[in-house]
Amino acid sequence: MKKRLTIALIFLVCFCNAQNFKFGKVSKEELQKKAHVKDTSANATVLYKSEDIYFVYTQTDGFVQHRIIHERIKIYNKEGFDWATKKVYLYKGGTSGSKEKISDLKANTYNLVGGKVEKEKLKKDGIFKENFNEFTDINTITMPNIKEGCVIEYSYKITSPFLAIDDIIFQYNIPIDKFDLKVRTPEYYMYNHSVNPRAFYYPNITKSIINNKATYTSKTQSRSDDLTTGGNDYSRKAFNYQENILESHETDIPALKVEAYAGSVNNYRALLTMELSAILNSYGAIEKSFSNNWDQVSRSIMADSDFGNQLSRSVFFKKDIADITSEEDNDFQKALRLQNYVKRKVKWNGINGFMTMKGTKKAYEQGEGNVADINLLLIAMLRSKEVNANPVLVSTRNNGIPIYPTRKGFNYVICMVENEDSYVLLDATENYSTVNILPQRTLNWQGRVLRDNGNSSWISLRPNAKSSETTSLNIKILDDFSVEGKVRQSITEHRALNYRKNYAKLSNEAHIKRLEKNKGDVEIINLDFKNDDNISKPVMITYDYEASDVIDDIGGNLYFSPLLFYTLEENPFKLEKREYPIDFTYPIKTKYLVNIMLPEGYVVESLPKSAIMDFKNGGSKFEYVARENGNFLQFNIEFDISSSLIQPEDYESFKNFFNGVVEKQTEQIVLKKL
Repeated sequence: MKKRLTIALIFLVCFCNAQNFKFGKVSKEELQKKAHVKDTSANATVLYKSEDIYFVYTQTDGFVQHRIIHERIKIYNKEGFDWATKKVYLYKGGTSGSKEKISDLKANTYNLVGGKVEKEKLKKDGIFKENFNEFTDINTITMPNIKEGCVIEYSYKITSPFLAIDDIIFQYNIPIDKFDLKVRTPEYYMYNHSVNPRAFYYPNITKSIINNKATYTSKTQSRSDDLTTGGNDYSRKAFNYQENILESHETDIPALKVEAYAGSVNNYRALLTMELSAILNSYGAIEKSFSNNWDQVSRSIMADSDFGNQLSRSVFFKKDIADITSEEDNDFQKALRLQNYVKRKVKWNGINGFMTMKGTKKAYEQGEGNVADINLLLIAMLRSKEVNANPVLVSTRNNGIPIYPTRKGFNYVICMVENEDSYVLLDATENYSTVNILPQRTLNWQGRVLRDNGNSSWISLRPNAKSSETTSLNIKILDDFSVEGKVRQSITEHRALNYRKNYAKLSNEAHIKRLEKNKGDVEIINLDFKNDDNISKPVMITYDYEASDVIDDIGGNLYFSPLLFYTLEENPFKLEKREYPIDFTYPIKTKYLVNIMLPEGYVVESLPKSAIMDFKNGGSKFEYVARENGNFLQFNIEFDISSSLIQPEDYESFKNFFNGVVEKQTEQIVLKKL
């Protein structure tokens, strides 16, 4: 047995070493693979990935960035078919006309048919080009003839006029068997580089320096013997320069497994970020310096005409808002009134950004703008009323977290109003947001507040107030063992914001249909939705219901959960080990008040016992109180999550705690017939 195992390992090593990753050299062995050796749950695997980033000198444009991408992906099953679609983002410089271009695109799908490797090339109809917005084009590549077990492969080059280097992704949500990276930058451009410190996988990156040479054509005027001007003489000349090289050659990169309440997994993904810190001249002296520290970043942003200048522009709106805050002495109330005015006046176009797209004046006049147009306008209005308002730079949840001083780490801006020792945060892009109730997209750890004196500092974006949902559930058991009753719900804070976003614009019929979803055989009638637009009050929901599949009649006994269709039946936390926090985004309090009328001719055989469960000294708490009161059963069930961020080292303990919550909720009442 030992001998056989040794031979198998030798074969595996030899096979890995013998794999040919040259484009088009897909092997029969790769197509025969049924599952990943180390991660059998993977729906697909990146067999090989390479990125080669370098700069080529041209006489007209100087150093131009080139990026060559090559990926080979094995798809095991239908769940992995999404990996057969690739989106390539190409950036453009707005009005400057500069833009990235894709070239040398080649892509194939490989299948094993009758023991032979069959190849199908990507056709033109598999490439869709989209003008996404003013700054981005998207090329979507859809691979042909996708089947379970196939291998896809694509390669392309992006030519970029920009010095900014996109983040280099080391980790996907599927395993990567082999990844080769090489980044070569001319000595004239200094880049800070850093691997995401929050990632649990940390690649090995080496640095080196090599010499290179660039050529250009020199033109001089020739003169004749009588000193009159002759023609032009052209000659080829060259200059030497050094290249700074970063290299990485990684194997067996584990998947970043996405589980419930992950927040933005990009915050924990292994990636290499490169930020241009300075441009040097040919003598090695700094010609232009960029973000060396956060205050310098802040000052450079405030100095930009599309940011700082917008905060002092007020002539175009002053007359319109003259009386809006006249009855308010409190700065926070002034902020609320002006936020509501801006929300009515200027609608968000769905585009993020901390720099204005149109400018506050144009956005105000046209009634539409990006995030910066709207929130810098709000700040300008508040300042015109002598309110201490400042911008806060934010990186949204899907944009990751800035690792070191950088402008490009942010993609959003909100408003902060300070009054003595307290402050509030506002975002006028979201119809249903209010003071300190920000859209969930912005709740990403911390933001950077910028002040006119050049100072800046971090502030927490994580909410402190609990978002509550209280449900009163009345249950009456009918003769056919179906049930009917009434539900009343009160929803506050961020949960109310999310509910309004999901339901406020729906018709009554559509609202009911969505409420009925995933509740089994439930019919909802007489729905009443209050405070859908009154964001100063909790959302209030009332409806009657009928359900026919919630009680089991076994041997004359009735079995059912007191929470009926609200029962949490499965623990969403399933990983053996989780390498990133559980992120509930904000503190949560969920409460159920259940009142069950006993059917005539039945008594209680068994009732779930009251219980209290606690995680980490009250960081989370679950209380379950059950009692019999005459002809009624009454339950008070409360789940309280005070600490909205559970660290990876506490994952197993919290998972066990949550198991207890699920088990308790699924315990059944048993009624016995007299």
